[in-house]
Amino acid sequence: MKNFKKLSALVLAGAMVFSLAACGGGSSETPAPETTTPAETAPAETASATDMKVAMITDYGDITDQSFNQTTYEACNEFCTANSVEFTYYKPAGDSTAERVAMVDAAVAEGYNVVVMPGYAFAETIKETAEMYPDVTFIALDVGEGDLGADYTVPSNVYCAVYQEELCGYMAGYAAVKLGYTHLGFLGGMAVPAVQRYGYGFVQGADAAAAELGNGADVTVEYVYGNQFFGDADITAYMDNWYQTQGVEVVFACGGGIYTSAAEAAAKVGGKVIGVDVDQAAIIDAYGEGMTVTSAMKGLANTTKHLLQEVMDGNFANYGGQIETLGLVSGDDSTANYVQLPMESTQWSDTFTQDDYKALVAGMYDGTITVSNDVSVAAADNATVITVNEYGNIK
Repeated sequence: MKNFKKLSALVLAGAMVFSLAACGGGSSETPAPETTTPAETAPAETASATDMKVAMITDYGDITDQSFNQTTYEACNEFCTANSVEFTYYKPAGDSTAERVAMVDAAVAEGYNVVVMPGYAFAETIKETAEMYPDVTFIALDVGEGDLGADYTVPSNVYCAVYQEELCGYMAGYAAVKLGYTHLGFLGGMAVPAVQRYGYGFVQGADAAAAELGNGADVTVEYVYGNQFFGDADITAYMDNWYQTQGVEVVFACGGGIYTSAAEAAAKVGGKVIGVDVDQAAIIDAYGEGMTVTSAMKGLANTTKHLLQEVMDGNFANYGGQIETLGLVSGDDSTANYVQLPMESTQWSDTFTQDDYKALVAGMYDGTITVSNDVSVAAADNATVITVNEYGNIK
């Protein structure tokens, strides 16, 4: 992680910039690529900017999916507009490596030499295209060794960023129990490493808070995966049972559009929801005022814009060939980190204040508090004093 401090400098320079939520999902329509026309008032182009053309490829969702695609699209669009760089996006016709590879081929054929790809689904696409196009720079978000394979050597024209989701998952679980909730739920999208890390961290945080409060016997986490990254009638019915029959008070909805099922069910009984990846308060609270307790966030937008800046400045060689893990970069400024809770929309109380949260982050940063990211074990193995009920997949 030799570039970690370089990445953190951008974050320390400004507030975390996020869009809307989570790990995949969306429609299957295929719009024509859209190109951003640089604003007339944008800064003058540098020599490197003149040669730079950026294309973003969606996974299998679209740029309004309130998830990785939208976050990445908006970050690319904002950067390219501000820097007079040509930008477009491509949406695969279907959810397959072949369709994603076809979009890379199309982008390169049309002269785009920087390709941004959000989500683990791009692992095979990278393996099929990166060495085929050595003069193209590839920036991949949430694509790690577990997706690419331990024996895969990342080419020098590829940079991959992954995040310590277990840390912000821990923050969210800890906050929920400290805020007085004792019956929690985790609704994951698919059991892929990023989602698992969120869930396992959530369990550990809830467990730690319960241990501190001495109420571990009273705290339960219901744990399930929808096996998809969008909500539907079946998942909503499952959530109805959690909220209405089992008495679940708050659900950490972790997986793209799957939050809709949790929010729909919560709205019927005044239940609560925890968002993921970005501050989801605005979209979740549309289902019921004050529904969002907090959100477990990671810095997708900052990563995208920083790497694009480094490409434009001719510094990509410092990042190429790496899989970089981003997490905490400051114990003093919680807003500087790549994993965090939102300061404005978290429902702070006397039992869990902003100062309490800052102390928690400081402990995680200095190593006083440790969080496991081992997804090879069962979720319940992360609990010592609370009860965790695992149900596998809903579908």
